[in-house]
Amino acid sequence: MTQRKLRVHIENARKKGDLFHITRARWDAACARHRDLARRLEASVGWDGDILDDALREAAIVIGVPARRERLPERAPRLRWLHCTSAGVDGFLPLDWLPAGVAFTNNHGAHGVKAGQFMCMAYHLLNSRMPEIAANQRARAWKQLFSPSIAGKTALVVGLGDLGQGAARAAKQLGLKVIGVSRTGRKVPHADAVHKTAALDRLLPRADFVVMAVPLTPQTRHLLDRARLDLMKPSAGVINIARAPVLDNDALAVKLRRGELAGAVLDVVEPEPLPPDSPLWDTPNLIVTPHISCDDGEHYVDISLDLWFKNLARFFNGKPLSNRVDSSRGY
Repeated sequence: MTQRKLRVHIENARKKGDLFHITRARWDAACARHRDLARRLEASVGWDGDILDDALREAAIVIGVPARRERLPERAPRLRWLHCTSAGVDGFLPLDWLPAGVAFTNNHGAHGVKAGQFMCMAYHLLNSRMPEIAANQRARAWKQLFSPSIAGKTALVVGLGDLGQGAARAAKQLGLKVIGVSRTGRKVPHADAVHKTAALDRLLPRADFVVMAVPLTPQTRHLLDRARLDLMKPSAGVINIARAPVLDNDALAVKLRRGELAGAVLDVVEPEPLPPDSPLWDTPNLIVTPHISCDDGEHYVDISLDLWFKNLARFFNGKPLSNRVDSSRGY
């Protein structure tokens, strides 16, 4: 008897860039890399809900969180697993819309390599005073700004998931000392020491670079607030590759305008896109990148689907899924 294939629906949003679109061609390429698993699947590919309701009636697995999530228990009676193609899930919490018993996973693991590469650049930008040098160029001002070697300085990495470990790995490659901060305080590779979040206030004065890499939860909103920014030494810099609200950007801008911090690199801002009248555009010694730090510009879907197929093997073997989101924890 022929084994019935498992129905998978892939839901895309056109408002996202092509980088994130799981097209039929990209899906077929991933299936070719994972033939043994893929032959057990039957997939549909949808865009902005065009075939969503029909697909949900039969789908056991959905890749991509649908924009319309109301009445999912009725609309998706066979659903067992919903996979989010981003690592951050703060926009989908609380998961009160998710049918009982359905696993919800995120894309943890798809961003660390690119995050590490971005962080190598960001550390060097701040250490070499490049934001100020670039401003002098625009002002046609010839001013020699010399900087010390980066080796031996200290990076304080707040959050040690995929992004944070990428930041820690990059720091060690550059010869930095790495102090990590996480909810658990559990040791991770490339960190010389790891502390629980409660130790943050006493660690901030030691940092030359403070890297924000935590998920956004009620506990991490404005984790680096005005009071904590005041604990940093004036020669230090801030880098945020997490979510914008984990940092008080208004307080940061004030510190930069007063010369009380050396510089900052923000890959995330609020709102996005940043409006033309935002004061952040003109804040001195600040570089804003448009949320591009951690996504591989050529292979993001390939990386993501390879991780998903690895988890699919666990699904078929009855093992607990990796990257399952804990709604109470927020990630």
